[in-house]
Amino acid sequence: MSKPRNRDVAPGTLRLIVMRHAKSDWHTGAQTDHERPLNERGKREAPVVGKQLAEKGYVPELVLCSDSARTSETYDRIKPYFPDARIEYLRDLYHASIGEVRAVLDKVPAGTQSLMLLGHNPGWEDMVTELAGEPVEMKTANAAVLEADAATFAEAIAPGKRMRLVHVVTPK
Repeated sequence: MSKPRNRDVAPGTLRLIVMRHAKSDWHTGAQTDHERPLNERGKREAPVVGKQLAEKGYVPELVLCSDSARTSETYDRIKPYFPDARIEYLRDLYHASIGEVRAVLDKVPAGTQSLMLLGHNPGWEDMVTELAGEPVEMKTANAAVLEADAATFAEAIAPGKRMRLVHVVTPK
């Protein structure tokens, strides 16, 4: 696999990739929702989306991932397409609201231009819809690519701010 190239992000522009975890299995005997793993469909679909993102040049520098089993497994299946991305697993992204995401993004290192958030609904769909200013359905394994002219990600998703919806990548 060749190293993916990031599609140019213009100076002063930030790219936010919001990905929902792949399809999970409700019938595994997992002790808690947090421990629920991917099912076979999810295991197949996650790398399809990772590959499409990389082929389109939507390559994150940093991935902030919920620490649940299904989001961690989703990342494990897409990470070959983003070999240089740094990863952080955060409990704060488990079923996070847009307000909780804003608090997390306050801590994103300055200079980061391309960021992926990997997490859950309903928060992801609500957040992407609010940021895009239009309804965006975030089914399992969907990834919404948004861009904004801003200095920081916290500024880009501040209350009342909008981002440009560039693409929604699906496993279909």
